[in-house]
Amino acid sequence: MTEIDRIADELARAHDGDPWHGSSARTLLSGVSAAQAAARPIPNAHTIWELVLHMTGWRREVTRRLGGGAPAQPAGGDWPSMPTRPAEGAWRDVLADFDAAHRELAAVIARLNPERLDEVVGGERSREAGSGVSWYVMLHGVSQHDAYHLGQIALLRKLTQS
Repeated sequence: MTEIDRIADELARAHDGDPWHGSSARTLLSGVSAAQAAARPIPNAHTIWELVLHMTGWRREVTRRLGGGAPAQPAGGDWPSMPTRPAEGAWRDVLADFDAAHRELAAVIARLNPERLDEVVGGERSREAGSGVSWYVMLHGVSQHDAYHLGQIALLRKLTQS
């Protein structure tokens, strides 16, 4: 198994497999209603909906970078806004887009030349832009980023269950 294969496996497990750290994203999001996703049980904290939009945006940003784009914030911003009147159809669309962003990233990673893993992305180190690290660090960072936010989603889900 190559390092690219291991990275792809790590991301797949975190998204809809059996990750070591706990439940996958799809397991945690299964059965979450639009009302639950939009609820803010902790004042000034992000909602499940906002967290999913954030993770989707960063997956797409890393995919864009792998395609040759210069490091930047995700197209919709770091923390895209959720609708003021969340509806089930809109929530299902967010989840479908989350899955699509995962598939897009996985497809690009599968084609990545392993020799590029040590290349530095975007020159100087910027924590905000997530640049100045190797592709290896960035790709593992996507998985770590998701695990961090999935822990938040797990807690929010417990707080919003009836």
